[in-house]
Amino acid sequence: MKKISILVLFSLISGLTFQSALASDKSKALVPLPSLDDFTQGNDGWAFGLGVGVEYETAYEGSDEFGFEIQPAGAVQWRRGDNIYYFAGEAFGWRGRYDDKWLLEALLGFEEGREEDDSDDGHLDGLGEQDEGFELVLQGRRAFTADWRYWLVGRIVTGGDGNLGLFGVGRRFGEQNDGTGHEVNLVAVFHDSEYANKGFGINATQSAASGLAATTLSGGLRSVGIDYSFRRYINANWQVYGEALFEYYSSEVRDSPIARSDYETEVGLGVIYVF
Repeated sequence: MKKISILVLFSLISGLTFQSALASDKSKALVPLPSLDDFTQGNDGWAFGLGVGVEYETAYEGSDEFGFEIQPAGAVQWRRGDNIYYFAGEAFGWRGRYDDKWLLEALLGFEEGREEDDSDDGHLDGLGEQDEGFELVLQGRRAFTADWRYWLVGRIVTGGDGNLGLFGVGRRFGEQNDGTGHEVNLVAVFHDSEYANKGFGINATQSAASGLAATTLSGGLRSVGIDYSFRRYINANWQVYGEALFEYYSSEVRDSPIARSDYETEVGLGVIYVF
């Protein structure tokens, strides 16, 4: 996995050919971005998509262990004009479009936390388990053009264990308005000291139990990264999607004994049936 780059994945997915009729121009999505699923096909009312995806990713933040994971995909959505309310897995959310150049989104999601046995090699032994809980995510995108070819993006994640912020720029490829095509974002990620130490800090008790050096992070820049999203209709109801993420940690994060790798990466592919 470490040898698979996002550009290679982009080339592989771009080369896929489907013989069935495509639905790429049949409807207009709330915002024509592949990273945002919209099953409403431009219509007010209820919409439903159900599918499954396969992800290959790091075992936990900072891990050098990788594995496959099967994830459900899809959502229940209700659209009214330029607003969509949705339930997707472990998240409830809303997104709305304003002036054709602003997209605002808010969701409440479930954070599973980290367990010692997330590391098969025992690298988390003695660090204890992190509590599960909910996180509030607020996001905004501001497009430079009405067709959403380029945009600025900002995101804030907050909960019981600190705050994380993301800021970046994005680019969409393809002429479709139905939410299919390709999308790339370049981002910088920041965290406060509480959030930083949740993932990469080691207190005195954990140090004594694990044998790892006590570590306290001050917060600030967490990482820089790139993420890629792809979505395409196979026919009127079936769609295939893909995503890839590469995140390179800052020097402070890399110095933590928990960060056994300088980066985090993830690749996923899946299919969804739209009812």
